[in-house]
Amino acid sequence: MQQSTLRQLSVLMATVFADMVGFTMVLPLLPFYATRCGASPTLVGFLVAAYALAQLLTAPLWGRASDRWGRRPLILAGLTASAVAYVLFGLADAIWLLFASRLVQGMGAGINGVVQAYVADAVEPKERAKALGWLTAATSAGVMIGPAMGSLATNISPEAPGFLAAGFCLLNVLFAWIWLPEPRRDKVAQGAEAPVRRTLRSAFLDVLRNPTAATPSLIWIYAIGMMAFMAMNAVLALYLKADFGVTEKSIGYFYVYVGAISLVMRGVLLGPAVRRFGEVGVIRLGAFALVIGLACIPLAVNLPSLALVVLFVPVGTALLFPATTALVSRLSPPGETGQVMGVQQSFGSIARMVGPLWAGFLFQQVGKPFPFWLAALLMLGVSLLTWRQRQAAAEPAAPVAAEA
Repeated sequence: MQQSTLRQLSVLMATVFADMVGFTMVLPLLPFYATRCGASPTLVGFLVAAYALAQLLTAPLWGRASDRWGRRPLILAGLTASAVAYVLFGLADAIWLLFASRLVQGMGAGINGVVQAYVADAVEPKERAKALGWLTAATSAGVMIGPAMGSLATNISPEAPGFLAAGFCLLNVLFAWIWLPEPRRDKVAQGAEAPVRRTLRSAFLDVLRNPTAATPSLIWIYAIGMMAFMAMNAVLALYLKADFGVTEKSIGYFYVYVGAISLVMRGVLLGPAVRRFGEVGVIRLGAFALVIGLACIPLAVNLPSLALVVLFVPVGTALLFPATTALVSRLSPPGETGQVMGVQQSFGSIARMVGPLWAGFLFQQVGKPFPFWLAALLMLGVSLLTWRQRQAAAEPAAPVAAEA
């Protein structure tokens, strides 16, 4: 990897690290704050889903705009939206303000596909899985630090985590403004000699109409895996509170443990795993690890046994999601990387929206273990889908003509 590329990635990693610190300072606290305002587990699921709804509506627009105007301006805009969302969280003393915060935060998170497209622009195809692993390692470091900071900030006041996250995010905007360069793209990617581009509608319909094709099947694997993972996330804090007495002042330390495992996996072990097994093999391993982790969480009888089974979850996500995204970027037609990544993020957003809704309902109406077991069943389906993938299919895609 070239020195200039490493510098770009280093700045981008610092940016996503700081963004994730702010994000995870407030996320683990959301169920506690919502129940304090009178929300049921089902309504908590709707709160979690509101973020994904906003991300769903904005991600393709962010991606296409970044193809036209560049990655850097859109990343800065998304970070600014996140800062506004955290201010709203700090001010929230009612459910509607929490919903407003989640919607604005989801709009800002629409840039996730832009960040991935930035990596695709800056890094050679054969290095993308490793680069995305580094990037997600930076987010894992944020996951490790942010929740602990949020829990500590609750000792100051209930409003402190939101305001502290907003300040952190504004500093991140300043840092990215000064240090984050626009990646260099070739003429095709910039549109100077671009083939006929698909419309957003065409790109979405391709995923729906051809689910067994290479790129659509990867997007489905990503989306179903994300649905299962976010279903778990939506009720995990409620489960820990009910069965293990975890509170908003202590839940941050649970996420420190999860984040540390994810950091090691993504920053140290993902690259060698891809070289040894290929992206498709890594996707299969990740899906299987998530099946084990999700199925066994409700079976834990104490904190040590919980710590043992839950480690399969960050291991699984660290393998599954970066490798899937790397293959999607390699299969993207020239000039459409941002758009395709935006479509992937939109399907992921639908999953992030649907998963918490049924998880909250099952937790409240059926029983605490059932969201985890249904999520494990979904991941079993993903495991079967991964065996349809072939490493030979992971070649750069040819341009696809737009629909009439």
